[in-house]
Amino acid sequence: MTIKILLADDHKILREGVKALLNRQEDMEVVAEAGNGEEALSIAGEIRPDVTVMDVMMPQMDGIEATRRIVEDGSSRVVALSMYADRSFVSEMLKVGALGFLLKDCASTELVEAVRKVMDGEIYLGPSISHIVAKLYVSSLHDPDDIEPLTPREKEILMLLAEGNTNREVAERLHLSIKTVGTHRQHIMNKLKLKNLADLVKYAIRNGMISINR
Repeated sequence: MTIKILLADDHKILREGVKALLNRQEDMEVVAEAGNGEEALSIAGEIRPDVTVMDVMMPQMDGIEATRRIVEDGSSRVVALSMYADRSFVSEMLKVGALGFLLKDCASTELVEAVRKVMDGEIYLGPSISHIVAKLYVSSLHDPDDIEPLTPREKEILMLLAEGNTNREVAERLHLSIKTVGTHRQHIMNKLKLKNLADLVKYAIRNGMISINR
């Protein structure tokens, strides 16, 4: 049986690479592509693919919300892809029903195996993601987290700020006003109970949102 796959990612060049990889497998076929979460939700409901390979951060509707709705509708099983080994991304994607989670720099064989495992209803986590899940479990036992979760937009702004961008640069990149970015920044600091930008950078590194080697 051929596994019918929907690719959802806002970077066309990445979709093309993943599509070529999966279409080389005798038991797989990429039958549709989506450039944002809303498209993914609409297409999944229409064609009901066996597996959706879903980017976590996308415009219009993020992968977390799209996955939640797709799983609730029973349209498809989901493998999540992310550039960042962020604990909150992993936790939220698994909570809304994704069965697989991989980083975008994973080996091609991992993605192929993940699609097959998820097709069979099994869970597949990349090595670094398994480590994060283990840490989340231990933390839930010994150190309950009372921090209010960030929204996808707040996470995006946090990562850009932690990478050294100013409020103005973040505003230009995300097509927001400087005032809006400043408001988001203050909300982030309040939610995470951080005092300054240095604390924000440390938080981003500790949670895998940016690389310490940047």
